[in-house]
Amino acid sequence: MPDQTPHSTGAPQPPPHHPFADLPLPHPAPPARRLRVVVADDNPVVRAGLTALLSGRPDIEVVAEAADGRQAYEAAHQHRPDVVLLDVRMPGVDGISALPYLVRIAPVMMLTYSRESEIVHEALRRGAGGYLVHGEFTADQLVDAVRDIKEGRAHFTPTAAGALLAQLRQDRAPAPPLPEGLGRSSSATAYGISTSGQSYMQPQRLAPPAPFEVSQAPPPPTSPEMLSRMQPHVGQSSSEWTSGRPAAPDRSRFQLSTREAEIMDLIASGMNNQQIAATCFISEKTVKNHINRIFAKLHSTSRSEAAAKWIGTAPDAHRGRG
Repeated sequence: MPDQTPHSTGAPQPPPHHPFADLPLPHPAPPARRLRVVVADDNPVVRAGLTALLSGRPDIEVVAEAADGRQAYEAAHQHRPDVVLLDVRMPGVDGISALPYLVRIAPVMMLTYSRESEIVHEALRRGAGGYLVHGEFTADQLVDAVRDIKEGRAHFTPTAAGALLAQLRQDRAPAPPLPEGLGRSSSATAYGISTSGQSYMQPQRLAPPAPFEVSQAPPPPTSPEMLSRMQPHVGQSSSEWTSGRPAAPDRSRFQLSTREAEIMDLIASGMNNQQIAATCFISEKTVKNHINRIFAKLHSTSRSEAAAKWIGTAPDAHRGRG
């Protein structure tokens, strides 16, 4: 039979023209910018726990830690964070004193053991974007609050929300006095915190701090009308902490004795073994024995890890072990 296969001419045939060959290649999406956080607390155990918890999230970065209000201001001025987590009671410059200076740089979330209603009210009056009391939130709720405050969504744990709502229901009476030592204007200015600069919404003109040379600008005023406008947000955000999810870590699963729970509270407060022994009227050897048993029950190898689980800032603080 004759060969019916077409004969090649010897020249390679060009590939067919691709209809999208002339279009530019799409640029890869830039990596999402991580949320930058400054953690300010004078308790090193709490700071370590918060830093470990937040740094474990792919979209959050702890850029600095601070042990008092002055360090918090310097860290915020240097790093330009998206959020500042701020304790209330700290040596030197306390959180209430530093607050009106910090809110000029970034949104501030109070994160503290202080639950007095007058402190909650004063923190909000001075510009705090939310108020969380330790022991009243889960690790996931804390992370959600950090993400939300950057977008202007306030968060309050039940104690803080109740204090704010009680204040909103009052007439135009003057705010009650703060406990002694908190909120003094001299507390911040004496340590060189400057009020110069713009708010965090206009950071490009913020001048560097001039140590021990400060102006005496008062904190930003707050009217009852402004607080009233915040009330719907308070109701909405506080409900997130009281429905559907636990409001506090379940410590019963650790099965600590009364003495062990007492010692664990002291560890979480930042005490060393010598201080715990003096507080509990026991020997340091007995303290060490208790701590060894506590670590075993909490499946922890360090004080910071145990404290993070105890106060509810560890990623698995609210999940049982299988």
